[in-house]
Parts: sequence; C-alpha cells; structure tokens
Amino acid sequence: MSKYTAKVIWSLPQGESFLDNTYSRGHRWQFDGGIEVMASSSPHVVPIPYSVSEYVDPEEAFVASVSSCHMLWFLALASKAGLEISAYHDHAQGVMAKNQAGKLAMTEITLFPEVKFADHTTPSQQQLDALHEKAHSQCFIANSILTEVRVVSTLT
Repeated sequence: MSKYTAKVIWSLPQGESFLDNTYSRGHRWQFDGGIEVMASSSPHVVPIPYSVSEYVDPEEAFVASVSSCHMLWFLALASKAGLEISAYHDHAQGVMAKNQAGKLAMTEITLFPEVKFADHTTPSQQQLDALHEKAHSQCFIANSILTEVRVVSTLT
C-alpha cells in the first residue's frame, strides 16, 4: 500500500474580513517533491475577486489528474507494445452539473488525447482505441471516482 500526501495552506489576508465572506480563496498546495502550486476556488463557483482566476482550482486539478493518470498508463502500455510515441497532448474537459442525487458534482470528464507516433510504429485506429481502453481500465484515478470518463482519441 502506498500513501500520498499534499499540504493545503491558507491564511486570512491581512485587512480582509472573514465573517462577511469577502476573503480571498487563494491558497497553496505543497507536495512532497517540494513543488508549490497556487490554488483557489473556481471563479465559476466563487466570483472574482474572492477567487483568483490565474490559480489552479480543485475542479481543474481533478480533470488534470484523470488526464495525467490516463496518459501515464497509455505511454506505459504503448511502450510495452513496441509503439514509439513522440508526443501526447490532451485537452481534457470536465462537466460540473447536478448528479442523480441532485448534488453539484463533476459528472463527466472527456479526454481528447492526440498521440503522435513514430512513422514506423503507427497503429490502426482500432489498436489505438484498444490501448486507450486498457489505459482507462488501469488508471487509479478513474478507478477511484464515480464520474463517467470518456476518451475520444485522435490518430495523428
């Protein structure tokens, strides 16, 4: 079993009021490798200036974590299959809507991976789709959530 940690650090900015709900939601995420990421609530949830639009919000991070996990599994599986990849790009999208219980939730994530293979190893669309399907089934993050995750792959 493995454990993963992250520190989330927020403090009330000097001169701001907490009780009237006009405080900044800007905060920091610290990870064990030493990197810090500036984070905030989403401007779609908490309006600017209380959200910081330049910072990563939890919803974006959630979508990115699903996309990243899928990509890492896809790269590993392609390498094992002898398929050489020179680039991988995904423009993942998440949809926030009410779920079946009527609660606001990330109800759908769609991955749009574009994979560039070396000329001598380009698979068929069917092989590409099978690799993405297997990557999706292996992704720890996708296996940990209720959100529907779709993959719309493009062979380039």
